[in-house]
Formats: sequence, structure tokens, C-alpha cells
Amino acid sequence: MQKKHNRFLKNIKIAFLLISFALIFGLAGFMIIEGYTFSEAFYSTIIVLSTVGLGVAHELSEAGRWFVCILIIISIGVFAYGISTLTTYVLEGELQKFYKNKRASKMIDKMSNHVIVCGYGRNGKQACDQLTSHGQSFVVIENGQSALDELKEQREFLFIEGDATRDEILIESGITKAQAIITTLPNDAANVFVVLTARELNPNLKIISRASEDTSEGKLRRAGADNVIMPDKIGGTHMATLVTRPDVLEFMDYITGTINIRLEEIHCSKLKEQYKNKSIRELEVRNKSGANIIGFKNKDGIYNINPDPDTIMEHDSKVFVLGTQEQIYNLLSILI
Repeated sequence: MQKKHNRFLKNIKIAFLLISFALIFGLAGFMIIEGYTFSEAFYSTIIVLSTVGLGVAHELSEAGRWFVCILIIISIGVFAYGISTLTTYVLEGELQKFYKNKRASKMIDKMSNHVIVCGYGRNGKQACDQLTSHGQSFVVIENGQSALDELKEQREFLFIEGDATRDEILIESGITKAQAIITTLPNDAANVFVVLTARELNPNLKIISRASEDTSEGKLRRAGADNVIMPDKIGGTHMATLVTRPDVLEFMDYITGTINIRLEEIHCSKLKEQYKNKSIRELEVRNKSGANIIGFKNKDGIYNINPDPDTIMEHDSKVFVLGTQEQIYNLLSILI
């Protein structure tokens, strides 16, 4: 889009230069050939170039008439070029698209704590759907034409047309103010490059990357990725589990796939003062909201499934709560 707009501006500049050349050519011709004064030459040149049909300042000589013929041909060509450039740009809708993208850029500039999704392929679409269902603001970076065409139909999706491996594109997406980036590019080398650049631009960023090859996982983690997901491996495990433990997996799919059921993490540092450093029992989560605490992560990063009720909510720990949307909202309003 930006390239098309730049090409349009270039064509407008060329048209302006051609008009300027025609004006100077007409002034010089009338003053030299016919001996007009500057004001007479300027008047006559404007009359000829505008093709309004009015006469020139004085009767023309034979050389002057030939000169006017040449000037008329030049003016027709110049104006035809300018009008075709403008009408093509407007009729193709590029002007509207440009200003729409300008508005989107202003919206992205105002965003903070958002998520950046690199690539709108199969995995990118799933990530966007999940982020949308949780009300998380995000920006998509994509440069494939078919994916861009699909994105343009999703009016609620903010997106940037460009290569996610380029620093300026990541900066344009607001990476310095983002909370996380999800890179789902099909090429592992490109994902490594995005991770390296993202970590450099924002050291505190949460980085999640897709990987296709087993050997890429270590490289991505060394580059700065917090989590590395291998969709093919997950897919194979998923299919095998449908054979060995079908009901368990279907139950998990129900929890993660049902809009009304929500598994939420709560950072203990965000708790209200009266709930900090309290035990799970003292929080009375189930009594107050109906939700259930099903997991706990302590400050050392160790997970505990179905934690003991006497577990203390330390500052850097997290609890994982399962419940309906309404139960989770009620709990968050009480604790945070």
C-alpha cells in the first residue's frame, strides 16, 4: 500500500515538473518569437495550456502559430498524464486505502500492552481468534497477498503490511510498548531473526515462537524466546491421546474451546492488600465466586496441581483458576 502511494506521489511530482516545463517553454517562446512582455507571455501561455479557447495577447506570426501548435500538443499530453494518474489512483480505491491505513497507524501508535502476531497463516489465525475471544488487543504483521486480502475483510483486526524481520516494521507495530509477540512464520530462520530483533528492541517482552524442526527449538530459546511451540508435534500427540485417553482430551478441549468456560491465571502481586500473603483457604475463592483454584506456580517457577489450601500467596507466585466467564469476572473484581 505504501509503495503504491509513493508511486502515486512520484507520478504527481512528474506531472508538476511537466506543467512547469510547459509554462516556462510557453513564456520563453512568446517572449522570444513574438516579442511579448512577461505579462503578455504569461497570459497567452495560460490561455493555451488551459485550452479555454480565448485568443492570445496579439496577432501571431507564422512562426508564432507553429509554436502555439506545439505548445497545445504539449499541454494535452501533460494534462492527460496528470488526470490519468489521479483518476487511476482514485478509481482503484488506493486513496481510501491509504487514509484507512493512516488511521490504523494512529490507532497502533496509541496502543500499549498489546500483542504482536507475526504471520497470518493457520497458526496465526488461531492465535488471533484466541486473543479476540479474550478481549486482548493485538496487531498482525503480514506481507503475503492472499493473507492480506483476508485481513482486509476482518475490519476489527489491526494489521501492518510488511516483513516482520525488519526492524522498522516491528517498531511500527509498537513493539517497545507491547507485552508479547507471537511469531508464527513458516520459516524457522525467519522466526529466529524476529525473536533476536524483538528481544533487542524490548528486553521485557514475552516472546512465543513457532518451530517446525526439533533443532530449531534450542536456537529460538538462545535467541530469546520464552516459549517455543511445535504445532506438528502437538498435533501428533493430540491424535495419539484421542486413542489412549479420549475422554480426558475431549474434556480439555471442552474447557479450552468453550467460550463460557475460562482458565485464568492471577498474579499474586496484583492482589488487593488485604489478600496479599494470605493462604488459598483465606481467599475463599469458591465461596465468593464459585470458581476453583486448580494450580499454583511459586516464585521459583515450580508448579503445583491442586495446591494445598494452606499454600501462601507469595508476591511473585501465580494461581490458576477455572470457572465460567461470570465466575472469573466476579473473582477478579473481588481480588484485584
